[in-house]
Amino acid sequence: MHGYINRQKELTIRNHIDSFPCVALLGARQVGKSTLAKKLISTYPDSIYLDLEDPRDLSKLQSPVDFLEANKDKLICLDEIQRLPEVFPILRGYLDRGNRNGQLLVLGSASKDLIQQSSESLAGRISYIEISPFSALEVGDIQKLWLQGGYPSSYQLGESMSFEWRTNYIRTFLERDIPNLGINIPANTLSRFWKMIAHLNASILNVSKLAASMGVSSPTVKSYLDILEGTFITRQLQPYFKNTKKRLIKSPKIYIRDSGLVHCLLGITSFNDLLGHPAIGGSYEAMVIENLLQKYPHYEPSFYRTSNGAEIDLVLEKGTSSIVFEIKSSSTPILSKGFYTSLKDLNPDEAYVIAQIDGTYPINSDISAYSLDVFLKNK
Repeated sequence: MHGYINRQKELTIRNHIDSFPCVALLGARQVGKSTLAKKLISTYPDSIYLDLEDPRDLSKLQSPVDFLEANKDKLICLDEIQRLPEVFPILRGYLDRGNRNGQLLVLGSASKDLIQQSSESLAGRISYIEISPFSALEVGDIQKLWLQGGYPSSYQLGESMSFEWRTNYIRTFLERDIPNLGINIPANTLSRFWKMIAHLNASILNVSKLAASMGVSSPTVKSYLDILEGTFITRQLQPYFKNTKKRLIKSPKIYIRDSGLVHCLLGITSFNDLLGHPAIGGSYEAMVIENLLQKYPHYEPSFYRTSNGAEIDLVLEKGTSSIVFEIKSSSTPILSKGFYTSLKDLNPDEAYVIAQIDGTYPINSDISAYSLDVFLKNK
């Protein structure tokens, strides 16, 4: 995996370690957090790595205060910190006594909201960095990335074994990872729900309809959604809400963040299967959006859709500046009248089309179409 690690990630983490008492790397299981952390801390002369899923390492924290104080001059890395949420109040006192940056590096496979107490206990002392699967900038084969997803092991395997890896990943997630977070939902129930989301990928979220299909209440569906979002499996893209004269859709769009997982859940094993599948458009849209959000981490994302159906797939805003994107899985993208209507409504600073093309070409005097990799490398 080392050859694929984005050097910018390493530099970002190193800068945060030098600037905060505690840094948390959060991301889905198997995205490479541990590999990245081990590589980084090896450059710090006095560092300790503990994997809290290893009983031998976990036993060293039977008395956390004693262990931390015995190693107070070292950079301590605690991997899979969600296994020990009760340690956060102890970490707060430790960080305050040490009163220096670069004391702790913690790794978690759940969001800070699911890792309870962390945001309260370590407020002002911790910096959060999300580690995502491979992006199009980190790999050489966009088609393979799209089909097999960005989890390092899945991407690096051949087509057939990659599908097997993702099948096992989903099973392990449901049968082990979710229970380890203290969440008691039958694996079959969450598996069925996850597959339903895969069929709805990139569509408007209708909680009531999902609840009726599952035979459960709307609050239960919302709790399932919170779990999948909190473990970095799904993303809810919120609707554009600024003042306009148009009636806007108010529900979010739901995405499974890794295209490889979508394809596994839908039984899509090859690129030819994908090309003929109804899910192709939503799958491509989800992959492109994840890559664009990595490129523009400080922008507020949303989508624009009016009640009349005019829409733009992604709106990015920061301060008074805005960028919009239309995403097409076609190699001959055609923009609808609704897109141009939406463009007039939003009046963005920049507008682009991302499509399955080679390179780039102008669609009109104001808008050009780009392949994903060319856009990421050159804009």
